Formats: sequence, C-alpha cells, structure tokens
Amino acid sequence: MAEEKEAPIAGQALTVETPLPAKRSMFENAQLYFDRIAEQMDLDDGIHQLLRSPVRELTVNFPVVLDDRTVRVFRGYRVQHSLLRGPAKGGIRYAPSVTQDEIRALAMGMTWKTAVVNIPFGGAKGGVRVNPKEVSEHELERITRRYTSDISIIIGPDRDIPAPDMGTNARVMAWIMDTYSMNKGFSIPGVVTGKPISIGGSLGRVEATGRGVMFATVLAAKKLNINLHDAKVAIQGFGNVGSVTAKLLDEIGCRIIGVSDGEGGIHNPSGLDMEAVFEYKDGPGGQSVNGFPEADAVARDEVLYLDADIVIPAAIENQIRADNVDRIRPRLLIEAANGPTTPEADAALLDRGVFIVPDIFANAGGVIVSYLEWVQNLQEFRWTEESINHQLRRTMEESFHEINEIADRKKVDMRTASYRLAVNRVAEAFNVRGIFP
Repeated sequence: MAEEKEAPIAGQALTVETPLPAKRSMFENAQLYFDRIAEQMDLDDGIHQLLRSPVRELTVNFPVVLDDRTVRVFRGYRVQHSLLRGPAKGGIRYAPSVTQDEIRALAMGMTWKTAVVNIPFGGAKGGVRVNPKEVSEHELERITRRYTSDISIIIGPDRDIPAPDMGTNARVMAWIMDTYSMNKGFSIPGVVTGKPISIGGSLGRVEATGRGVMFATVLAAKKLNINLHDAKVAIQGFGNVGSVTAKLLDEIGCRIIGVSDGEGGIHNPSGLDMEAVFEYKDGPGGQSVNGFPEADAVARDEVLYLDADIVIPAAIENQIRADNVDRIRPRLLIEAANGPTTPEADAALLDRGVFIVPDIFANAGGVIVSYLEWVQNLQEFRWTEESINHQLRRTMEESFHEINEIADRKKVDMRTASYRLAVNRVAEAFNVRGIFP
C-alpha cells in the first residue's frame, strides 16, 4: 500500500513525497515485524489486535504568525501506541516529511523499546511538519509553543512525556516545558526529558543514545569475537547519535573508515582522524563532514556499502532495502536509527549470516537516560554523570543478555528475540491489568 497523502491545509504548501506504487509504508513495516512475532508466540488474538494499532492519535492544525506578519498553518501529531506499562514516552520530530503513518510506526517502536530494556513506560511519538532550517528561531519558538498548547490535553509527567528527536533539541524541550508549566500555573520539569541542565535536565542525556549504541556494539562484538581494536566501522548519519557513536568507538580503538551526513560522505580506508573531522565540521562554514580534505568524497548512502566489519545506520528509516541490500556486507550491523532496515532486507542479511542488533535495543540509550531524568524530576534530586552512565551501561548489558538468552534458547536472530521479550512484557501487563470496565 502506498504511503498516505495528506490533504494540504489552507495557507500552507505541504511537501509530500510521491511514493513508489508498491512501496510498503513505515507503519506497515512495523506491523509486519509485530505480526510475525505474534504468530510465532501464538499471541492471543485480542492482544494482537490491540497492539497492532495505536490506542490514541491526535492531529492538530494550528496557525502561527511568522516574522513577516503572515499567517501559516502547520500540522502536528501526537500518537500514543500503548499505555499498558506506564506513561507514554517518545520524542518529537520536526521535519517537512513528517506524516501520521511515520509517527504511528515510531510510537509502536517506542512501546517495544521501553519494554525490551524494562523501563516502566509505554510508547508514543510526535511531530510537526516543518523544516526547522527554513524558519527563524522566533518562528520555531512560536510553532513549538502553539503545538504544545494543542497537545497539552494528552501529555503530562504522569501521562505522556515527550523528548527530543530529529529536528528538535534541548532548547525546544525548554519551550515545551515552559508552555505546559505556564498553562498549569507552576513549573513541571517532568513533562519532558532532554531539557537543559538548568531547568531539570539530566547529565549525560545528550550523549545517551550514542553511548548506548557504543555499548551495544561492544556487547555484540564480544559475542562474535570481533576485536574492536582496529575494527573497521562505517556510520551513515552524523547528527547527535552518529557523531557521538563515532567519537566513542574511536576512543576505544575502532577504525572509523567512513561517515556521512545529509550533505555527503567521506571515506578513508586507513581510518579517519576523528578529532580533525569534528574540528572541520564545527569550523567556519561547517555543519557537515562533506568536503573534509583528508578523505575521499562518497555519496551519503555509499557509506553503507564500504568494506567494513561493522556498519551503523544512524540516519533515518528505510535505508537498507531489497534494492540495495546485496551491496551491504558487514559482519555486524548496529541499527542506531529507527527502522533503518525493511523486513525483506532483514531476511536477506540474516541469510548471509550478518549479525543484526535491532533498533529497539541498539538505540535505547536515549530513553533509558530519559527515564532517569524523569525520576530525578519527580524526586527532585540529581545523579552524577558517572552514576548516569553506569546505570545506562548496566541496563544495556542486562537487556542484551536477556535478548541473547532468548536468541540462543529459541534459536532465533536478535531482532526476533528482542521483539519476543518486549511483546511478552507488554502482553503480561495487559493480562495482569485486565479490561476496564
């Protein structure tokens, strides 16, 4: 089924990509993964149908006065997939390509992600269809505050806790926290995570997702007897997650041979000087690795095809597909992005013996530390960064061993084992709670 096309809103030119006629949507991919696991587990049909779709969806169309005094209408979403294990948890993304289908898929993924690392949250996701690079900071603030006001009817520290995602950051979370608090009449830091430290944010939160990816890589490499010292690593995506992952893996001795961002990629088979790459990216006229002089230029997606021991897609969804999977041949694939591998590509990689660490575990570091931030807000105290990183590592290690035990016992791959663990925990919550009324 083709990805949905949403009707334009008066006063706004909406950008909708024309999908391939037979392209399966991101949400359909998410449902397919779940359906396969439900069938393997012989999951009760009622629970299967309940978890196949979100429990609540909110679409908002809101006007914003731009700097030139014109009015533009923006479309936003907040989708709650499941609340069975606790308040909903999930990021908010700002991108011109945001659709309800995408947000549904990401919300479902958050349900499994929080369950697989066993933190007491359900799954949610939100988004606004806007390119944050094409609006001023003042316009972005007005967009955020109006969107927050409109979704405030379903969010809250005991209901649904947003966090940063693609196109958003700690500054945006501060605006959300302030808007929600002003409407309630007192400060409520726990309504969002990923906030600035000065208003209740947690030490270690910015690096948490990339640090979790690093821990996942170390654990998987140990299982496969891959010596990480001088192991060749290629990373697609050099935003917050990809760049932190690259930095941390470089520090433990990996040879980062290629990285890419939205502008392009770079490759050096002898290994990139990551300190120099960061200096170039952050220098005058930077913001991209494209053009780094001490490497060969490659197309953004070509990084996935490099001769690497470990490939880490850390960009966006659906990057490894049936039409390019034959060019991807690492020993180890770490899914730092959400949904980077389609089901058909997943099967092809497994047939070739590629060991895949799935997204619902590999990139769970962010939500783990978000949980720790939320706990600190509720109890009004703060852990040290050393303590935060220790708890993150312990949680990742415990979850990996639980997944690995299922994989070995059931003789299945890590994605199947991760889903079995997560779905079982959510189904158990449903059975224990029962149905109201």
